[in-house]
Amino acid sequence: MPSLEENEADEPDQPIRVFVVDDHGVVRRGIRSYLAIFGDITVVGEASDGREALSRLRAMAADGDAPDVVLMDLAMEPVDGVTATRELRAELPGTEVVAITSLIDQSRVESALQAGASGYLVKDAAPEELAIAIRAAHRGEMHLDAAIARRLTASLRTSRDADPDPFADLSQRELDILRLIAEGRANKEIARQLVISERTARTHVSNILRKLGLTSRTQAALLAVREGLGPRRER
Repeated sequence: MPSLEENEADEPDQPIRVFVVDDHGVVRRGIRSYLAIFGDITVVGEASDGREALSRLRAMAADGDAPDVVLMDLAMEPVDGVTATRELRAELPGTEVVAITSLIDQSRVESALQAGASGYLVKDAAPEELAIAIRAAHRGEMHLDAAIARRLTASLRTSRDADPDPFADLSQRELDILRLIAEGRANKEIARQLVISERTARTHVSNILRKLGLTSRTQAALLAVREGLGPRRER
């Protein structure tokens, strides 16, 4: 599952624009304070629940000003974070979501990631961990809190079923890349390991998602783990 390694050389020229969604004002203020210490990240807005978040994000998108990453609390009313994430990813696929919560709820973790979240953190994560998750999401990569990753991997492996091979349409090279995605490897790492260009790696990832009918590499990683995609196999 995902590595926590961070390549600072990949930081963008322009600050990553972040929108914070949480129903506790003190948490939103805390996150703003945390992120203020990082020069490559800027908070551009906030909301107190999923409904308000969707309204504000739609307005920002209409003005051509959508944020790059949304930090999304999950336990909110009347629209919770999972529902808001699913609608947001459907309407604004260019905006990534990192889920944050105070408790590790296994079913909620899986629901958030299946809804399209690119990461999942507990609220007591260190500022550096939060920044790493935001940067990873901005690059289209997956980042999970270490404890969450361990629980999720164990849960998915024990819930495998006997469905037909969902990877039948993938080439051997695509299978190799999918394994690396499931390990949390970035496109740059995939390119280096397979001795291909980073652009070629990105193209392969896009083709894998298209063939599997998925919208994010997070979903691809979850599927790979659930189906037990491990060591190289012959086709």
